[in-house]
Amino acid sequence: MSLWATKPLSRIMAESEGGEHTLKRTLGAMSLVALGIGAIIGAGLFSLTGIAAAENAGPAIALSFIVAAIGCAFAGLCYSEFSTMIPIAGSAYTYAYATMGEFLAWIIGWDLVLEYAVGAATVSISWSAYIVSLLHDIGINLPPYLVASPWQPVQLPSGELVHGLINLPAVFIIALVSTLLVVGIKESANVNAVMVMIKVAVVIIFIGVGIWFIKGSNYVPFIPENTGTFGEYGWSGILRAAGVIFFAYIGFDAVSTAAQEAKNPQKDMPIGIIGSLLICTVLYVAFAFVMTGLAHYTEFKGAAAPVAVAIAKTPYMWLGSLVKFAIIAGLTSVILVMLLGQSRVFFSMSRDGLLPGVFSEIHPKFRTPWKSNLLLMIFVSLFSAFAPISAVGHMTSIGTLFAFIIVCVGIMIMRKTQPGLPRPFRTPWVPVVPVLGILVNAMMMYGLGWENWMRLFVWLAIGLTIYFLYGRAHSHLARK
Repeated sequence: MSLWATKPLSRIMAESEGGEHTLKRTLGAMSLVALGIGAIIGAGLFSLTGIAAAENAGPAIALSFIVAAIGCAFAGLCYSEFSTMIPIAGSAYTYAYATMGEFLAWIIGWDLVLEYAVGAATVSISWSAYIVSLLHDIGINLPPYLVASPWQPVQLPSGELVHGLINLPAVFIIALVSTLLVVGIKESANVNAVMVMIKVAVVIIFIGVGIWFIKGSNYVPFIPENTGTFGEYGWSGILRAAGVIFFAYIGFDAVSTAAQEAKNPQKDMPIGIIGSLLICTVLYVAFAFVMTGLAHYTEFKGAAAPVAVAIAKTPYMWLGSLVKFAIIAGLTSVILVMLLGQSRVFFSMSRDGLLPGVFSEIHPKFRTPWKSNLLLMIFVSLFSAFAPISAVGHMTSIGTLFAFIIVCVGIMIMRKTQPGLPRPFRTPWVPVVPVLGILVNAMMMYGLGWENWMRLFVWLAIGLTIYFLYGRAHSHLARK
C-alpha cells in the first residue's frame, strides 16, 4: 500500500455511525465553547505573560498575544471547515488521513501526543506546585519527598529547593480527571464548565481592579529597542514572545476532538472553536495590557510569580490568593480537555488499526473509550510523577504549530480534490487564509529556536519507528 493512500470520506463517516465504536452525542454549542476556554486559559497566562514581557517584548507583549491569536484564527477557520465536513473524533489526525494519506496522518497523530498527553503531564506538575502552595497558606505542609520527582526539583513555599521521590499530587489529579472522563463526557463537560466560570471571573476581576492603578510611564517605550540579538525586544522580540506565549493558546483545537460527541457538529463546532478563541484573545490582550501597566516590564525578569509583582502595585493583596485559586481551577480544566483530546485521537488511530484495538474499546454503559483513558492515566502519571520535563512547554508549542500547518495544507488539498463535498462551514478566502495560517504558524515555529526543532525531530523519529514496526502492518486501510 502507498504511504500516501487516503481514507475515503464516505468510509470515515460510515465507520462512525452505529456499531461498537459509537460515542455518545451530548455536547451543545456552549459546552463546546466552555471546552475550548477550559483548554486555553491555564497557568500559561499567569506565568508566561510576565516572562515573555521581561525577556522578549516588553509592554508590546499585548501585540504578541494578537500575533499568536491571528495564527490561531487562520488555523481555527480551517479546523472549523474540517470539523463540519468530518465530524469525527481524531481532529487533525482524521483530517490528514482524508486528505494527505496514512503516513502524514500517523505523523500528525503522533505529534498530537506532544500537545495532549505530554502537555497534560506538564500541566499536572504545575497543578501540584500550586496545590502545595495553597495548602501551605492554610497551614498544611505535605512531605517534600512526596511533592517532587527525583529529577525535577520543586521550590517549596518556604523557598527550599527539593528533589523528592514522587510527585504524588500530580499523579492524583491525573487519576481523578481520568476517572471523570471514564464516567462520561456530559459529566466531564459539567465539571469543566464550573472550572471555566471560576477562572474567567478571576481574570475579569484582575483586569477590572488593576486598570485603576496603571502607570502610563510603564508603557514607555512600548516596543523596547532590540539589543542586537534576535528575539530580545524590537519586532523580533514580539515574534519570539508570540511563539513563547502561544503555549497559552494551546487547546482550542481540542474542541475538534469532541466532534463525534457534539449534538449538532455542523452548526456547533465552528461556534465552539472560533467562539472560545475570540473570548480568550480579548481576555489575554486586556490581561497583558493591565499587567505591564501595573509594573514596568523589567520588574518581571526572574520573578517566580510575575502576577504577584503586578498585584503588589495595588492595595488589594487578596487578589494573590484569588489568582492562585483561579490557576488551580484553570489547570484542572486544561488537564481534563487535554486528556479528553488525547483519548479521542488514540480512539481514532486504534479504530484504523494503527494502534492496538484496546484504545477504541467503548464502555457498554458510559459510551466512553474507557480503556484508552485508563492506559493514558498510567502513561501520563508516570511522566507526572518522575519525568524531568522542564523543556516540554516549548516542545508542546512546536508540536501544536506543526499540527496547525498540516490542517491549513489539508484545506487547500480538499478544495482541489473534492470540491463538491458538502461544507456546512466554509473557510473564507481560500487559499489566502490557509496560506497565511501556514506562514504565521511557521514563523512562530522558527522563533522557538533550533533546540526545539531537534526535540521535535527526535520525537517524530520515535513515532515513525512505531509506525513501521506496528501501524503499517496492522492498518485496516492496507488490509482492505
